[in-house]
Amino acid sequence: MPKCSYCGKEYENPRGLTYVLKDGTLKYLCSSKCRKNMFLKRRKVNWVRKSSHQKEETLKKQEKSKKLNKI
Repeated sequence: MPKCSYCGKEYENPRGLTYVLKDGTLKYLCSSKCRKNMFLKRRKVNWVRKSSHQKEETLKKQEKSKKLNKI
């Protein structure tokens, strides 16, 4: 299984993209997101998900704003 050159995630062989540079080195990319970020020379980012506590707080804020808009 190849390992993505950008994010480091291992993925199945028929998926992803193998990019060959002019000097002959191979770059394995797992998704179009990694491909675009690599070509735009962006730094590597560990994507963060909201915790369940943060989700609950945002839902409460949305409910309060809906109630205030109805009044």
